[in-house]
Amino acid sequence: MKPHFHKIPSTLQSSFSIRHDIKPDFGNTWHYHPELELHYVVKGEGVRFIGDNISNFTPDEMILLGENLPHTWRCKDEYFQNNPDLHVEAMVIQFLPDCLGKNLLSLPEAYLIPKLFEKAKSGMVITGKAKDKLAELMRSSIEATNLDRIIILLSILKTLAETDEYSTIVNGKNTFYQSNESETLRINKICTYTMTNYKNDITLEEIASLSNLSITSFCRYFKLMTKKTYYDFLIEIRVSHACRFLIESKLPTEMICFDCGFNNVSNFYRHFKKVTGMTPLDYKRKYLNE
Repeated sequence: MKPHFHKIPSTLQSSFSIRHDIKPDFGNTWHYHPELELHYVVKGEGVRFIGDNISNFTPDEMILLGENLPHTWRCKDEYFQNNPDLHVEAMVIQFLPDCLGKNLLSLPEAYLIPKLFEKAKSGMVITGKAKDKLAELMRSSIEATNLDRIIILLSILKTLAETDEYSTIVNGKNTFYQSNESETLRINKICTYTMTNYKNDITLEEIASLSNLSITSFCRYFKLMTKKTYYDFLIEIRVSHACRFLIESKLPTEMICFDCGFNNVSNFYRHFKKVTGMTPLDYKRKYLNE
């Protein structure tokens, strides 16, 4: 889908951005920016959209996003019900590839950093000891000043560049077209409506009308923007919620099927296996055995 260009605030006093966010939710704006982003979820649960990938996110998830890789984190419905005891927390570092100077990237000792930036274009989920070390460095970076900030960022880049404890998120590096403001508003409206109503029977007539397009034009538009049909997109969202329910709840699979918007059990099993590569039972067993 077409994301919104996000201008990250900058100051003359800082060569890169470090934030510690505590707020009701992560919002739902699908966006991109030229800065790389290291995003650590401390608290919060829901579904994340990164490039062409739709997956669940949970606390203690560390992700590195490459430059201009579109993304958004959409919290579970409970986070939008004005519950004062429910909030998200994240630490975020955003930096341009040459924020420490263009000459750094050409130094022979730093040859791993350009390779890291290339890998980051597909998104990276960092795991294991590397994730734990990065979380500690990010906590230190919140209060760091002056040269300590730069030293910590270099330590973060070193850890990311040298680790093999990661998995790639998206299949390709060119996963979107740059958008204008009206396109951004349209695709975000489609995404938000789908995330809110995925349990219901959403028709093409309904979603096309929301987009102010005919059904034919909408189908062509959505496929062009996302490289998938709208129903494929809807099914992926439903399956991602089903994955979370299978792990978090004790509901029988048949009930989860209908709670996630599938109209019959056989359809649910077929789509679940197509998206995840396994049956709901196998998925649950795999998670519990990890």
